[in-house]
Amino acid sequence: MKISNLAVAAGIVLAALSFPAYAGGTAADAGEPAAVAVPAPVPASRPNAKTEEPPQTAAPAEANAAPDADTQGSGWNAEVATPGGVLVLNDLQTEVVRKVNGYFNTLNDLKGDFVQTTADNKRMRGKFMVKRPGRFRFDYARPSRQVIISDGEYLAIQDLDLNNEDRVALDQTPFRLLLRKDVDLIRDAMIMEVEESDERIVLALRDKSPDAPGLIKLFLAKAPELELTEWVTTDAQGLDTRVEVSKLSKAEKLDARLFKIEAVSLNKFHP
Repeated sequence: MKISNLAVAAGIVLAALSFPAYAGGTAADAGEPAAVAVPAPVPASRPNAKTEEPPQTAAPAEANAAPDADTQGSGWNAEVATPGGVLVLNDLQTEVVRKVNGYFNTLNDLKGDFVQTTADNKRMRGKFMVKRPGRFRFDYARPSRQVIISDGEYLAIQDLDLNNEDRVALDQTPFRLLLRKDVDLIRDAMIMEVEESDERIVLALRDKSPDAPGLIKLFLAKAPELELTEWVTTDAQGLDTRVEVSKLSKAEKLDARLFKIEAVSLNKFHP
């Protein structure tokens, strides 16, 4: 697997925020129906809005306006920036982002299962682990023998069949925002979309650093407690990679050696 296909690695890395624990994977499920990819953000429509003449103000100002009264009363508040734009957060949106900050800042050791769906509808399964700050690991289920590891400084993509490895600095991926010791998305990210209902939070963002391109869209369930359920990464070519996570466990303290980047021939942890 090549670094040029960073959309796949990026999708996995995002998963790290809610990564499951390491364990032997089940067989890859290439035959299952593929999950529907989430398109890049588009301007939000407001079905309850009244028909009126086009506003004289610029479109970005309308996109950043607070939800009207009937939308606020519906239990679902949504704002999406115009293509290429960034939201100017109001108080309600700022509070939603702070909830997400708090969720990631309370994560320490985490493990679980993942299902990855790429832009060409290929599905792969496996186990993942995360140990904040900065460390995570994805082990793909057989027949794949691919491993993605971050030691907090580098992200390594290893193919144990081909006996090769590619590396990239973690700071050059959009996932560093969620893996750092102090997560502050208001400070470090450009917020592209904010949605909150009674059941979930959806948050789309880009890193402010030009060295970490790409869009991340996070999906978090709110009940019984706030929990990451999936994310979608969109690369510079507009290709989406979706990662869904399940069977999350926060109870086990993970061995730091699992996140050490070993030479491919010495990687003993893949099932």
